[in-house]
Amino acid sequence: MKVRTKIWINDDDDQVIFGSGRVRMLEAIDRLGSMNKAAKELKMSYRALWGRIKSTEERIGAKILTTRSGGGDGRGSMLTSTGKRLLENYGLLRERIVKLADQEFERVFADKATHGK
Repeated sequence: MKVRTKIWINDDDDQVIFGSGRVRMLEAIDRLGSMNKAAKELKMSYRALWGRIKSTEERIGAKILTTRSGGGDGRGSMLTSTGKRLLENYGLLRERIVKLADQEFERVFADKATHGK
């Protein structure tokens, strides 16, 4: 047996601010430099991706992406410093919570008969 942990951050109205889905979106946008390409890779509509980005920005009160329109190489999307910090801080939080959950699981289920070893 092992414990599984899923972490997401909600606002005071219990609306999602950030979680693993938004992590995948921001990582894809950062890697591909395009919300459109990220949406295609993640098999979601551009509108759905954009809506989640906008709702996160509204809930934290800061931009997490900058977009440049127009033709040529100058267009696309990139993470702002806030977006990069959000990804980094979420990663640290998730890592710490998963480690703590694993430690507690081992402590609580130390009895090999219930632990499955």
